[in-house]
Amino acid sequence: MLIQLFRGKVALAFKVIVLALVTALLITLAQSAFAQEQYIISLFLVATIFLLNYTYFSNKRVPLKFFVPGVILLSAFVLTPVLYTLVMSTYTYKTGNYISKEQATQRISALALEPDENGTAFDIVVGDYRSEPALLVSDINTGSYFIATTKERIEIDSSALTIDEYEVATAAPDFEPLEAGAISGSDAAKLRFKYSDPYFIAVESLNVGVVFRQSLEYLAESDQFRSLITSDLYSDNGDGNYANLNDPSDKLEPGWRDPAWFSNYLRLFQDDRVRDPLVSVFIWTVVFASLTVLTQFAFGLFLALALNKPIRGRRLYRSILVLPYAMPSIMSILIWGGMFNTEFGAINEILGRQIAWFQDPNFARTAVILVNLWLGFPYFYLVSSGSLQAIPNELLEAAAIDGANPRQVFRKVTLPLLLQILSPLLIASFAFNFNNFNLIYLLTGGGPKNQLDGEIAGATDILISYTYQIAFGSNVQDLGLASAISVIIFVIVASISLYGVRKSKVLESFS
Repeated sequence: MLIQLFRGKVALAFKVIVLALVTALLITLAQSAFAQEQYIISLFLVATIFLLNYTYFSNKRVPLKFFVPGVILLSAFVLTPVLYTLVMSTYTYKTGNYISKEQATQRISALALEPDENGTAFDIVVGDYRSEPALLVSDINTGSYFIATTKERIEIDSSALTIDEYEVATAAPDFEPLEAGAISGSDAAKLRFKYSDPYFIAVESLNVGVVFRQSLEYLAESDQFRSLITSDLYSDNGDGNYANLNDPSDKLEPGWRDPAWFSNYLRLFQDDRVRDPLVSVFIWTVVFASLTVLTQFAFGLFLALALNKPIRGRRLYRSILVLPYAMPSIMSILIWGGMFNTEFGAINEILGRQIAWFQDPNFARTAVILVNLWLGFPYFYLVSSGSLQAIPNELLEAAAIDGANPRQVFRKVTLPLLLQILSPLLIASFAFNFNNFNLIYLLTGGGPKNQLDGEIAGATDILISYTYQIAFGSNVQDLGLASAISVIIFVIVASISLYGVRKSKVLESFS
């Protein structure tokens, strides 16, 4: 009865309803992306809509019905981020260089303002004068009043004004004040009102106007800015900024995302400030991942061998050993961080010492390895236990009959067979710990490091946490350089994973 419910017209109606809802949602998202000028995202969503409807409204494309969802998710959440990171690694993309060149040019022009010598400011009322945006300006120091529009300055006699007890004009003929709540959203807040050339009045707040003059002029024909004060020229320096031709270190802010091609990758080898910490971090990353796999596998295998023999309470011991694996790793890391605390941590209390675990590089690295051993040995205990049970007893008995002692049986028979079975898992574990961001970030924060000397990389930073520090850990967020390092990490981890897949020969079953 239940099977018949999901066949025929009922199933068709259900399919139509689900696809209609999904299509409507995707169309809404595509329209929103298009309105925000995110054309690639919009195009991807349109292609997804077409592919889903093409696949599920046909009875002849059964394999695609299982294949398409995975392809869509793979494209959206794996391929697209990888491609985006690759593209961003070829740009000057950092603090001060986020926006487009057109936006940067407009922003520089808007911000290139200089107050007059006296820092003159007036009490103002924002409003309309004869249907034109205007300011009613009161100069209480001289007792003069005028209306300033974008084109002219109109002097007004005080006798024609309404003046409050502070000698500030509040009303004038043909002048309509704006409500306080409407000022911030009006055009008046963005306009420049006439004062005396080359100065103008800009709205600073609801009732204050400040006298400025334009300090830079954009020359569209030559794509340059000219200083109206010193006559210096600022040209595109090819690195996402307008720079002074007489002093290249003098740059205008903000800059823009500029194609840098392979310069971010070249910096990894040519810039000492990037290369030297990167080399040390890479070496520690390899050492950290290798020691982690070695210690976790050795300890897990030792426990598996010990509990592979019939002993009293073996089930209880096995349950206890799996507990660290069952507990959320974030909680375990935070608890271990408290236990390693120098002043009141349980480990120092047990040892009777005041060891600065997270202030000394060697102790910090030791703590990282120990905590990761605690987090990872249950996994290798489980897989080693299963692998030991998969080894035929006949092989072990034959080795013993040939005169091999238990140590020789383990070294010559058991261990080689285990390594043959577990090699892909060891490689996968190495790749995982190569990017073990949570452990480093939560336990040591990458430290210890001397931030006063401008150090970005700490003693326990691995490549992924070092990349995070470059991208988000300082005042200058160099996302282009971080993307370049991320691409290199991706290539390394992908190569390791591919080697593991080839080593395990899992793809041979599909050929």
